[in-house]
Amino acid sequence: MAGFGDIVGQQQIKEHLQNALSTGKISHAYIINGEKSSGKEFIAKVFAMALQCEEGSMEPCQECRSCKQALSGNHPDIIRVVHEKPNSVSVDDIRTQVNNDVAVKPYSSPYKVYIISEAEKMTVQAQNAILKTLEEPPAYAVILLLTDNVNSLLPTILSRCVVLNMKPVPDALVKEYLCSQLQVPDYKAEVCAAFARGNVGKAKMLATSEDFENIKAEALALLKYIQEMDLNEIVAAVKKITEYKLEIQDYLDICAIWYRDALLFKATRDMNHLIFREEIQALRRTAQRSSYEGIENIIKALDTAKRRLDANVNFELVMELLMLTIQENS
Repeated sequence: MAGFGDIVGQQQIKEHLQNALSTGKISHAYIINGEKSSGKEFIAKVFAMALQCEEGSMEPCQECRSCKQALSGNHPDIIRVVHEKPNSVSVDDIRTQVNNDVAVKPYSSPYKVYIISEAEKMTVQAQNAILKTLEEPPAYAVILLLTDNVNSLLPTILSRCVVLNMKPVPDALVKEYLCSQLQVPDYKAEVCAAFARGNVGKAKMLATSEDFENIKAEALALLKYIQEMDLNEIVAAVKKITEYKLEIQDYLDICAIWYRDALLFKATRDMNHLIFREEIQALRRTAQRSSYEGIENIIKALDTAKRRLDANVNFELVMELLMLTIQENS
């Protein structure tokens, strides 16, 4: 199914788009801005379906011919702009798929909807080309620009579009979605929601990723026993980390959440709000062994490591320094 009710969170965006549908005041261009995997594509799909639905209500009916075509990805008047080069949407992509096509009236629907994913990859020439259509659009054209970096678009484009910004979805809603829609166990859903930081797509990816389970197990095994490890074992553990495809940032996030849990437990003795409460015995040991200052030093060191890796400092050097800091302060 693909209706507004299936969008997790994003209440403001849902209300804006449904209000436009109910009043008939449809803008000719929208920018949906939000981080990767946050659900921009799904919102665009639902809105495009609703625009073309033969029932003409605030929700796509899912049953009419138009909705069925949209659900199968074969709707002649919902055009997904594709680009051959992975890192750029070229001026030719825009000219052939939007500018030259927009003059042709809709095949069977009230609108022609153009969905441009990764709009931040449009070259300046491509942006200038689409500007021509945005300046004088035919009444039936609706252009949806999906981006994870609205600042990469020209001010002239921004001024001609309605900008809709995705908001982080509350952890409780993300957890509920994972449990009810994907049948993810309660504890695992809580961990994934904590990591995803309000990004439903990322939570879904983590919940179904074998890599994430492996990397979590590796990280926790290391953190539980780092006290007893010598330098050679630490170097071997760092080498092992590189074998995983999952982003190193996720590995560091696991470590950060472990130490935040330890800090919280040390301060409150309450395990109810811990993310890793299934590991309570090991967390209790970490909390007893380390001082408040020591745990705070580790959390700072994890932040520093993230920044250094973003700045392309040598991976093994950064990680070895981090592990030694963790060992010293544990």
